[in-house]
Amino acid sequence: MATTSTVDAESRRERLLEILNADGIIRLDAAAERLGVSPMTVRRDLADLETDGQLRRVRGGAVPSLRPRSFVERMSIGAEAKLVIADKARALVPAAGAAAFDASSTVGTLLSRLEGASDLSIATNSYENFQVARRLPGAHALLIGGEAEERTDSFVGLLACQAAGSLHYSRFFTSSAAADPARGTSEVTLAETQVKLAFVEASDETVLLVDSTKLGQRALARALDWDRIDTMVTELDPADERLDAYRELTNLL
Repeated sequence: MATTSTVDAESRRERLLEILNADGIIRLDAAAERLGVSPMTVRRDLADLETDGQLRRVRGGAVPSLRPRSFVERMSIGAEAKLVIADKARALVPAAGAAAFDASSTVGTLLSRLEGASDLSIATNSYENFQVARRLPGAHALLIGGEAEERTDSFVGLLACQAAGSLHYSRFFTSSAAADPARGTSEVTLAETQVKLAFVEASDETVLLVDSTKLGQRALARALDWDRIDTMVTELDPADERLDAYRELTNLL
């Protein structure tokens, strides 16, 4: 019986992680119903997964743990929300001039949804996002190089910051690990924040692309204050009450 119980628990936890990757969040009651178990059982499973560093428990469920992840791993989390955000943000991408795009997977989704540009220089510190940008008709892709951050598949460090600040951008498109109404955005590494700040300083406007699971959260390193963010794009309807705390801080889309 103990062996069967252990196998069942392992199977449940695998399915919970599948839900987390697909939706970007685990909602306790909904997960219990899908798995055919009690909410208390799901709570225990979430506690074990949190101990293993697989997720982070929040009220009513769990969200991905705030730790460095590869581009591929990040791309697989909350894919549906990323598509909604990208489609909402497409109209904000200029057709010409220069625009900056960070190394986030949400920004990568936005780039993949663009159909082309008139004469747009696209600068990014992500090789994956650079590869997408270089295939866009009418776009000139610029890879911001520097020190390779192996954990996040991005380029960071002094050279990256200097290169990021060498152009003038009409808009900078960025995501974040967390977005708190009192503390602004934050990232899982300090090096990521430094490159983003360099992009912000060189840009007329900054557009934050962030899914709702990151709202009200805080990660390791503080990044952007709200007075540096002109527009926040989420997968939510702008009238959603979950955005109430952000209405006076930035434009919502």
